[in-house]
Amino acid sequence: MTPVQIGIASFACLIALMLVSVPVGFVMLLVGFAGFGIIVSWDASMSLVARDLFGMMSSYNLTVVPLFVLMGQVAFHAGISGRLFNAAHKFVGHLRGGLAIATIGACAGFSAICGSTSATAATMASVALPEMKKYRYDPELATGVVAAGGSLGILIPPSTIFIIYGIMTEQSVGKLFLAGIIPGIILSLLFVAVILVWTWLRPNIAPLAPRASWKERIRSLTGVMETFILFTVVMVGLFVGIFTPTEAAAVGAFGTILIALAGRNLPWKEFILALKETTRISCMIMVIVAGATVFGHFLAVTTIPMKIGSWVLTLPLPPPLIIGCIIMIYLVLGCLMDSLAMIMLTIPIFFPVVTSLGYDPIWFGVIIVVVTEMGVLTPPVGINVYVVSGVARDVPLHIIFKGAMKLLIAQLILTVLLILFPQIALILPSLMR
Repeated sequence: MTPVQIGIASFACLIALMLVSVPVGFVMLLVGFAGFGIIVSWDASMSLVARDLFGMMSSYNLTVVPLFVLMGQVAFHAGISGRLFNAAHKFVGHLRGGLAIATIGACAGFSAICGSTSATAATMASVALPEMKKYRYDPELATGVVAAGGSLGILIPPSTIFIIYGIMTEQSVGKLFLAGIIPGIILSLLFVAVILVWTWLRPNIAPLAPRASWKERIRSLTGVMETFILFTVVMVGLFVGIFTPTEAAAVGAFGTILIALAGRNLPWKEFILALKETTRISCMIMVIVAGATVFGHFLAVTTIPMKIGSWVLTLPLPPPLIIGCIIMIYLVLGCLMDSLAMIMLTIPIFFPVVTSLGYDPIWFGVIIVVVTEMGVLTPPVGINVYVVSGVARDVPLHIIFKGAMKLLIAQLILTVLLILFPQIALILPSLMR
């Protein structure tokens, strides 16, 4: 067999193992090890695995991952998410669809201190769904909004996907974080617009909640200020070059713990739970990154990425259409595999193509994240939908998917806007020192 044929066979093997629920990181590691051994030699393959595993697990750049994960976990266990939702509820809860809008606002706020879609969805599901159920919101609207709002977790910085993309492509993580801010705000507003249209067409799905007094609204802002201060310190520090992304993660994690202790909102038991979850999530990410690194080196010796890149560049299509084709491929893959695994598998293939077409790598990173967000909502994988289903056990899975798919419209609109107006993502990074 030629290297290309071995590479194609390895993809089939990879997908088959994923379908039978073998952990993604181990699948990529095993397939990469076996493929490299067949093409090069088994001694070289053993050496490759040892070098890549040690290199990834000891990487200073990757220490940013557990620090930002810790930041989000402490924020969750300290009840910061609940205070964010309460503030949004007081201000917009009385509007038609107000609790759904408040959920999007709280998701956006919590995303500023948590870089995970599933963590954001799980957190806001436990906080917002009981309130929407109390006011007799339609389950399709309530669960769909939480699943979609959770996707903001990887667009509004800090984002684990931006970190991994930056490390893989040798781009500035700080610039990627800044690039996600304006698109994140726009996507939040687009979600709100979809909710307003949805509830205008079907008023009965979102009964009105009582109007809060201005005194209650002002009092609720104390729960927002802590998040705002933390986000501002981390992002301004990155923006003006006071500290690196890793130092920013450390400052953010330490600041979250201080805020939780100052408010006496973090019992020892909850702190231990936060540490356990941080360890579990960080280990999962590190194994996936290490496995994908081995698989990426195997792909390099198959020459498949180079051949695909050369083939795409010879297509008689303008660059925007080629980008459109790449996005469609991501949409299909998002229906079949985990978002982080998809990023790790495809970046070595598509990144050289996109940069050779003259597109900005920071802009492409934002596009990748937005398209990945769609993958957490689309069946059959749709991880955010399953997370919400785990909380809302009385709501059938197809109802949650149905609600989430309506909000997918907002993500598609944002993708089109980013292609037509790249400066949406590039204006803030261009100002960074």
